[in-house]
Amino acid sequence: MQEPKFSIGIEEEYLLVDKQTRDLVPEPPAALLTKAEGAIKGQVSPEFLRSQIEVGTRVCRSVQEARDQLIELRATIGRIAGEFGLAPIAASTHPFAHWESQHHTNKERYNVLAKDFQHVIRRMLICGMHVHIGIEDDDLRIDLLGQAPYFLPHLLALSTSSPFWQGEPTGLKSYRLSVFDELPRTGIPHSFSSYSEYERTIELMVSAGLIEDATKIWWDLRPSARFPTLEMRITDVCPLIEDAIAIAALYQCIIRLLYRLRRQNQRWRHYPPFLIRENRWRAQRYGIEEGMVDFGRGAMVPFSHLLEELFELVAEDAAYFGCAPEVAHARTILQRGTSADRQLKRYAKVKAEGGSEHDALIAVVDELVVETAAVPGANTAAVLEGESA
Repeated sequence: MQEPKFSIGIEEEYLLVDKQTRDLVPEPPAALLTKAEGAIKGQVSPEFLRSQIEVGTRVCRSVQEARDQLIELRATIGRIAGEFGLAPIAASTHPFAHWESQHHTNKERYNVLAKDFQHVIRRMLICGMHVHIGIEDDDLRIDLLGQAPYFLPHLLALSTSSPFWQGEPTGLKSYRLSVFDELPRTGIPHSFSSYSEYERTIELMVSAGLIEDATKIWWDLRPSARFPTLEMRITDVCPLIEDAIAIAALYQCIIRLLYRLRRQNQRWRHYPPFLIRENRWRAQRYGIEEGMVDFGRGAMVPFSHLLEELFELVAEDAAYFGCAPEVAHARTILQRGTSADRQLKRYAKVKAEGGSEHDALIAVVDELVVETAAVPGANTAAVLEGESA
């Protein structure tokens, strides 16, 4: 079997906040997107809601190359948004914005979605991070699609950044998934015996008029409809860029681990989606705090133990890609907490010091703005300059 290229690409969705109010801007100036498109051609696009914007790296040969591109993309969007009195936040929900106040982008694809899904799609005030890994062989891509879901809850837990919804703590570290799961064709992917079976399934859905094409499949992991990649979609978007890169690197290593097993006529043990969904829920609810089920042991295990075991499994792959430091950064996420942990801590601190509910939520937004802007060369001290926290 010819070894895949394992190229990598990262897509991130951001929310645009008004620097004065810290609320989302329902109608950002059209000139903002036009200027961004001129500065980073082909790497920026509108999202379903006008208060969102999406960026994507080009096809990268390494995690380090993807990091450099993502730094440039974040810095460019931050600079241009700042010219209009706005700032991007790389968080999967806004702490207090209301979805009823948002408007969807007037674009054919989005107009169709709005018509088809009605109230459900209007609530999609959420952002995510998607990571593509290049797997040129169709059948290999489908084979790995059936094995990789075991690890998806681990990646979600490290990424959580959506603990608030419409001004309230939800009790979940990734409330984004609760919103997203209202759409059809989401969640843990179905497994297929071959690429031809996958193709027949998609063709049946298209011919029945259920979908126009495979881009309307929104599983946590899917074969990309546009590229020969396996696209990981389960994760929240991370305010701190090094956290995002650590998760992307870990996913790339997991995919190569599973390829190595196949090359040796082995494969990761199959577990029913029913069980994987339990760990997915635990990641969504608790993030990195309460542990997950080790199905081999049949016992609950602290997340830190599971992560160390995963490091051992992918050590060869991290060395192969030269990304061991990026993978090891996941330990820093454990020590410092995910974005969801930091948001909740900041919120509780302001309230404990006598601040109002509104003060606490504004402080969370400020922290997200600063963390999102914290890329090399960016002036984070001035990102909210002249504004009261």
